[in-house]
Amino acid sequence: MFFSGDPTTRKRVDLGGRSSKERDRQKLLEQTRLERNRRLYLRRQNHAAIKIQVGFIEFEFEFEFNIHCYIAALHVYVMLFAFAQGAMIVLVQCFGPQSAFFRQLFFFFNARNVSDISVLVETCRLMKHFVQESGDVVGLFAGIDYSSKRALVDFRVKKFAFACIQAVHQNRKELKDQLFVTPEESNTPPTLLLEAVVLLIDSRLPWTCKVVSYLLERNVFTLLRELIVTGKESMEIHSSYGRISSLERVLTLIIPHIGQKPCICPNIDPRWSFFSQILTIPFLWHLFPYIKEVFATGRTSQHYIHQMALCVQNHANVLPHEVSMELPGYACLLGNILETAGVALSQPDCSFEMGVDLAAITTFLLKALPPIKSSRESSMVSDDDMTAGDEVMELVINRDLEKQITSAIDSRFLLQLTNVLFSGIHLLRGPHDEGPGDKEVAAVGAACAFLHVAFNTLPLEHIMTVLAYRTELVQLLWHYMKRCHEIRKWPFLPYLSGDAPGWLLPLAVFCPVYKHMLTIVDNEEFYEQEKPLSLKDIRHLIVILREALWHLLWLNPTSHPNVGKSVSSPPANKMLPAEAIQHRVSTVASEATIDGTRANEILKQAPFLVPFTSRAKIFQLASVRQRHGSHGVFTRSRFRIRRDHILEDAYSQMSTMSEEDLRGAIRVTFVNELGVEEAGIDGGGIFKDFMENITRAAFDVQYGLFKETSDHLLYPNPGSGMIHEQHLQFFHFLGILLAKAMFEGILVDIPFATFFLSKLKRKYELHTIALAYCNEHYEADISELELYFVILNNEYGEQTEEELLPGGKNIRVTNENVITFIHLVSNHRLNFQIRQQSSHFLRGFQQLIQKDWINMFNEHELQLLISGSLDSLDFDDLRQNTNYVGGYHSEHYVIEMFWEVLKSFSLENQKKFLKAAGSASEEALDRLPTSATCMNLLKLPPYRSKEQMSTKLLYAINAEAGFDLS
Repeated sequence: MFFSGDPTTRKRVDLGGRSSKERDRQKLLEQTRLERNRRLYLRRQNHAAIKIQVGFIEFEFEFEFNIHCYIAALHVYVMLFAFAQGAMIVLVQCFGPQSAFFRQLFFFFNARNVSDISVLVETCRLMKHFVQESGDVVGLFAGIDYSSKRALVDFRVKKFAFACIQAVHQNRKELKDQLFVTPEESNTPPTLLLEAVVLLIDSRLPWTCKVVSYLLERNVFTLLRELIVTGKESMEIHSSYGRISSLERVLTLIIPHIGQKPCICPNIDPRWSFFSQILTIPFLWHLFPYIKEVFATGRTSQHYIHQMALCVQNHANVLPHEVSMELPGYACLLGNILETAGVALSQPDCSFEMGVDLAAITTFLLKALPPIKSSRESSMVSDDDMTAGDEVMELVINRDLEKQITSAIDSRFLLQLTNVLFSGIHLLRGPHDEGPGDKEVAAVGAACAFLHVAFNTLPLEHIMTVLAYRTELVQLLWHYMKRCHEIRKWPFLPYLSGDAPGWLLPLAVFCPVYKHMLTIVDNEEFYEQEKPLSLKDIRHLIVILREALWHLLWLNPTSHPNVGKSVSSPPANKMLPAEAIQHRVSTVASEATIDGTRANEILKQAPFLVPFTSRAKIFQLASVRQRHGSHGVFTRSRFRIRRDHILEDAYSQMSTMSEEDLRGAIRVTFVNELGVEEAGIDGGGIFKDFMENITRAAFDVQYGLFKETSDHLLYPNPGSGMIHEQHLQFFHFLGILLAKAMFEGILVDIPFATFFLSKLKRKYELHTIALAYCNEHYEADISELELYFVILNNEYGEQTEEELLPGGKNIRVTNENVITFIHLVSNHRLNFQIRQQSSHFLRGFQQLIQKDWINMFNEHELQLLISGSLDSLDFDDLRQNTNYVGGYHSEHYVIEMFWEVLKSFSLENQKKFLKAAGSASEEALDRLPTSATCMNLLKLPPYRSKEQMSTKLLYAINAEAGFDLS
C-alpha cells in the first residue's frame, strides 16, 4: 500500500479473518482460472474449425468456396461452434424460421458445386446430432409455434429434402461405392444426406405429405432409380438381419404415402411412378428385401397394381429405357410383381378387384415375353436343328430372370389367384339361371386371359398339374360354358379383341387342362366314377367344341384371309346351333377337294366337323379324279395270276409299276391249278376278287409278316426278317396293296391294331401299353418285382435282351421311376421294334394315297375305309337306294319277299350277301341268284316262297365259286 496523503485513512479490518496477502492469493487464482478457461475456449474453437476442415476433406472433392455460398458457410461455422459449446439454443436459432441461413443456402445452392454440397453435408450432420440429443425435428425448424410459421417451415423442409437427394444424384458416379452403405457402418456424405431425408419424411411429422408430394412432382423415383442402377454394380449384399441402407430407408418411407388415407399426396404421371421407375429394376427385392415386405403386406401393392392395371387398359407405355437387352423393363417388372404376388394374394384384406388387376397386368406382361422353354425342351435343341442359312433374331431373356418368373408362378400362386377370383362363385346354379353375373364374367375373363398366355409362354408341366388337381378350375369353367351355351348367350370378355367371340378364351384354357387330366385318369375313374366330367357333360362338351371350331374355321372372316370370302358371320358372342352347321356341310363337301378353298382348309385342320360319310365321299371323289387325271384313264395293266401262287405273282408284277400305272386300271386273268386261264372278262369284278384273295394271303399271320394282338388285330411282326430275307420289300409291296384297295374303294377284311393305323397318319403313340400298366393299380413297392431297365425279346425261340437306357441292366425299377420305365417299354414295343417294317409299309402306301387324305380320318374311321363297318347293316338305307329293272319294282311281291328274307339273315350272312352282290363271287347253277359284279347288279329269279329264296340265297353266297362256273 502506498501513502495517499490522507491522515484520516484507517486501517481496514477483514472480518473474514484473512490477511491482505490471502486476498491477493485468491485474486491470482481467479485470474489463473479465467486464463485457463480462455485457453480451453480457444482450443475448442480450433477443434471446431479443424472438424469443419476434416469434414470437407472426407468428401474427397476439391474444397473451393464460391462467393455465393460464403455467407452460408459462415453460418455453418457458427452452428458448429455453437454445437461444440453445447449451445443448443444457438443451433435452433440457425435452423429456425428467423434465421437467414436456409434462405441463403437454398437461394444459391448448386448440386454440382462441391463447396455447396460440403455445406449441405455438414448441415445434415448437425441436424442428425440435434435430433439424437433432443428428438424434436419440428422444434428445430419451427421453434415453439409451428402453426404460425407452417408455410415457411414446410417450404424450407421441402427444399432441404430435395436438395439432399439431388446432391447424391448429381454425384452418384463418384459416390457409387457408398450408395448402399447402412448408417450403422459409416457416416459418409451419401449416408448423411439420405438419412436427413429419412428424418424429414417420417410419417409422424406434420409436413410429411407435402414434402413427399414435392419430391414426387420432381420425379424423385427417377432420381432414385438412377442411384440404384449406379450403385448396385458395386454393391455388396449385406447379410446382417434388420440393417438396411439409407437409400432403402428413403424408398420405404416414400412409397406407402401414395393413395393411403389420410395422405393427400396427388397421383403423379405413371411414367415417373414407383412401379414404372423402381419396380422395373432387375431383381429389386434382392437389393431391398425390407421394401419387399412393405410393398407386399400392406395396401401399397393393391394401389400400385391398380395403377398398373389402368395403364394396361389405356394401352399406355410407361416403362423406362431397358437396363440391358437381356433385362427388359417389362420382364423385370413382371418378375418383381410375381415374386410378391403370393404374399399379396394371401392377405386377409386382398380384394376381388386386386385379383382381377393382378391377372390383367401379368397377362399383359407375359404376352410380351418370349416363350420360356423347360430344361428338357432346351436340352433337346441342338446345333443340328439349325441350317446354315438360318438367321434367328430371337429375344433372349436373362436366365436368372426367367427363373424368377417361372419360380413365382408356382402351385401356391395359382391356387391363391383362383381362390381370390372365384371366391363366393358357386358351381351349381338353379334351372332358371339366366347366365353368369358380372363378377363371374370378370373372374373367368381375368383367369382365362392369364392362363392362356401362360400356356403359350411358360413350360406347361410347370403349371398344368396344379390347375388340374389342386384347383376347381375345370369344374368352374365347365359350368360357366355350359350355362352360356344353354342360354345361347356368351358374355363379352374385355380381354379379347372386339371381334373375338366370348367363348374363345374359356375353351382355350379349359381344353388343355381337361386334356391333361385325361392323360392320367384310368378307365374306372372315367367311366364308372365319371371323373373329371360326367359322360353326359362330355357329350355336351363335344357339341360346344364342334360349334366353336366351325365358327372359327368357316364363319370367322379373319381365320383364313387367303381362301376367299366367307359367308356373313353371326354376332361374335354367339355360336351357331348344330342345325346351321349341318346345313353348311354340303358346301364344304363340294369344295373340299379343291386346294386353297376354305372347305379344304377345314378338312385339313378339323375334319371331324364334317360327317364321316361326307368325308368318305370326298376321299372317293379325290381318288376318282386322280385315276382320270393326266394319262391315268388310258393306262391298262394286265396281270396273269396263278391262284396257287397269287402272292408271288402279284409281288413280281406290281412292284415294278410306276405310281402313274398304279393309279390306272388293272385287269386280272386267273390261271387255275391246271395252268388254264379262267373264263370271264375282267370288268372290275375279277380284280376285286384278286384284291380280296391276295390281301387275305399277304396279311395272314401264318405268312409271317404280321402278328396279331390278343384281340386279333394285326401289326407288323418284329421278327419278320427271320422268316423272309426280303421282308422290307414285302412291307413296301403290302403298303401299295392296301393303298390300291382303298384307292379303288374295295373293302378288304384286314383288322389292324390302332397303334399301327396311327403310323399311317405319322403319329407315334405310347398310351396303349402305358395305360395298360397304369391300370394295374399296383400299390406295393415296385422294386420288389425285381424289374430293371431292360427288355427281353423272344422271336421264334431266339431270346435277346436290350437295354432301355444306357446301363439299364443296373438300373432298378422303383416307384419313383416306374413311369419312365413304362414309357420306355411302350416306345420300344410300339415304335422301335417295328420301325423299319412300318417305315417301308408307309412308303409304299403313300405312293398312292397322300397324307392329307388320310389325316381326314381317325384310326377307327380308317379301319372303316379299309374293311367297312363291323356293326349291324342298314338295309333300310340299301332298300331306299336300290334301282329295279326286268319288271321288278319296289312293291313287287318278289322284292317284298326278298327284303324280308334278307333282314332275317344273321349279320355274318348279311355281310356275305353284300360281298357276293358287289364282289367277285358269282353263281349261275340251278337258277341261283347271280351278280354282275362290274355294276353291282343282282340277278334275282322270281322265287315263289320265302323258304326257297332263303335257301337259294344262302347257297349262292356261301358257294365261293370261281368265274369258271358262270
